[in-house]
Amino acid sequence: MRAGFEVEWQDAHHTTQHVPESTLAVLLERMGLPCGNATQIRHSAAALDAELSGRKLPPLMTAEVERGIALPAAAIKSGSHYRIELESGSIIDGRFTAPKGEEALLTPIDEPGYHRLVINDQHMTLAVAPSRCYTVADAWRTLHDDTAHAPPLWGIAAQLYGLRRTGDGGIGDYSALAQLAIESAKRGAHALAVSPTHAMFSAQPHRFSPYSPSSRLWLNVAHIDPAAVFGADAAHAALEAAEASAAWSKLEDLQLIDWPNAVVLKLKVLRALYENFCTGERKHGTPRALEFHGFCERAGRALEDHARFEALQAAQLAEPGGDGHWRNWSEALRDPRSPEVDAFAEANRHEVEFYLFLQWLAAKGLSHAQHAARDAGMAVGLIADLAVGCDSAGSHAWSYRDDMLQGVSVGAPPDLFNQAGQTWGLTTFSPRAMRTQGFSAFIDMLRAAFVHAGGIRIDHILGLRRLWLVPEGESARNGAYLRYPLEDLLRLIALESWRHRAIVIGEDLGTVPPGFRERLDEHGVAGIRVLWFEHAAHGDGFKPPHAWDRNAVGTTTTHDLPTVAGWWNGSDITWRNRVGQTMARADGRDPVALAQEERAADRAKLWAAFQQAGVAAPEVPAPTLENPPVDEALAFVAATPGPLVTYPLEDLLAHVEQPNLPGSIDEHPNWRRRVALSIEELFEDATFRDRLLAVDRARSAAIRSSPNASVEPDTP
Repeated sequence: MRAGFEVEWQDAHHTTQHVPESTLAVLLERMGLPCGNATQIRHSAAALDAELSGRKLPPLMTAEVERGIALPAAAIKSGSHYRIELESGSIIDGRFTAPKGEEALLTPIDEPGYHRLVINDQHMTLAVAPSRCYTVADAWRTLHDDTAHAPPLWGIAAQLYGLRRTGDGGIGDYSALAQLAIESAKRGAHALAVSPTHAMFSAQPHRFSPYSPSSRLWLNVAHIDPAAVFGADAAHAALEAAEASAAWSKLEDLQLIDWPNAVVLKLKVLRALYENFCTGERKHGTPRALEFHGFCERAGRALEDHARFEALQAAQLAEPGGDGHWRNWSEALRDPRSPEVDAFAEANRHEVEFYLFLQWLAAKGLSHAQHAARDAGMAVGLIADLAVGCDSAGSHAWSYRDDMLQGVSVGAPPDLFNQAGQTWGLTTFSPRAMRTQGFSAFIDMLRAAFVHAGGIRIDHILGLRRLWLVPEGESARNGAYLRYPLEDLLRLIALESWRHRAIVIGEDLGTVPPGFRERLDEHGVAGIRVLWFEHAAHGDGFKPPHAWDRNAVGTTTTHDLPTVAGWWNGSDITWRNRVGQTMARADGRDPVALAQEERAADRAKLWAAFQQAGVAAPEVPAPTLENPPVDEALAFVAATPGPLVTYPLEDLLAHVEQPNLPGSIDEHPNWRRRVALSIEELFEDATFRDRLLAVDRARSAAIRSSPNASVEPDTP
């Protein structure tokens, strides 16, 4: 369809499925293209014609360096003069000579950047991207200032909230992240992949899934270390002022995070710090006060909007029967540009600035962690996780409401892993708005993701091509794929990747459209390959390490999948049955027993693969359920040819339980598990240190001269 929806799709069994007309009608209406009667259809068609006709230049077009740039023929008159004002200050003048009706071509541009094109009284932005993203090899060359090939690198993947540090108040913080980065770098790690640090809901601390954020532009203030900026004495005084010392220590001792109480207590302590800051440093104009002011000035209206939303939501929830979802507020408060919102911000200025203060502290904490990682010798440093969407009730959707889809949820159709499909309760950008708004909201999000990191992992990167959208309240089966401008988005990612000198990894798992991974490869976006999914193309068993994708990041598992120990003993099967995800079989057989039988067969195949790869002794029986082959799994992944492998902290610690069980909410302790040892104790633990040493040695020994070895990309 011209609106971008696919009327049919291939399911996991390669069977063609057709989207019901009733579903398409609802989705089109939610896209701002109602089609309930002939008049609506006529008006919606006219709106699409105006957007797609090419009679007017769009606000932004993407292109690649040293390639011709074709403009819509309908918008250009032959013989017209044009001027390109490059970011560097240089000027390119030219004239269109194409015959009437043919594409008008601009002179290729060899300078990446956001350039201004002027044609008579029209002007637009040309986003000219390098041919590919900044890569691991580029990061290595930047670190060593030479042209040598990058060695096989490795890193750790950690759930930030689960890190433990003395004095953290029960939630992992940015200071613990910095400590983990420094200590990991000493053992040879060159990257530290982190769970999402997106802003959550300060007034609703029970909403803590890092993949359902309030905003992807700002940071999670629950990870602030109160002592990081103002020192231990000031933090202790704030604890005392908040009467929080005893509760703070009690929360630290818990094995599972008590998010509601821990967030409320941390905000109470941070508020005491804020009051002291206002009456002291701000009043006297100290350097730190000036730094805070500069941070707010640079962040501009986007940060102000987020702070206003935080204050507004808290005020709304404080009223009798108050509602936290902005779409249920009075009409005036739904518009961030309304006079009523301005009046609220003015009347509650001190409160709004508290949330500005929190974002300043969070940015300083995360920035420090990245600088600590790089200063300790990491080539990449932190790899930030960019969630696929944001909560429709949050500040991002409120602040950018004209750019976001409304009344729909992003999800996934039924597949082999989840037969009911998934709805994630998230919204994201409208592709129509992307075109009409010059991709500004998407670019803002990319810059926010890159700013404090050496790389980003794009969750569900398949969404750059298409997203499964489900009308709110409907089953995940009742959805359709909406196409996105893949080439434009990949070019913008490459451009921002180079501007920030940061790598890009795409989580390309699931039902992958044909040719999609090849497009990622061409643009320098590394995919992800997970041990559990790397099966041999022909016959039974698992792929040997040398057969893994040389352009992808290898790993044993992800936050949504079982750990090595959990997979080996079938803990994930037990959990899925416990939370009601096991479906009865038509033949009456016990589905759990059958799944465990299949897992036993897979264990034998995996052990055989370990033996064939030389990471397990030949002619030795597979280990028992109580002794999972964690070290063998780590060594197996180390031998893969990708430029980087990442090891989840859960596997480095041989944990059984996984961080998240998709499809569950409270039935499984998602996003609540804490590492038993503090960072200091972790690196004093002999078993953990030995495992890191073995990982480093195994990765260093990875063969790069085989036909499947990584190839250093040419500099764009």
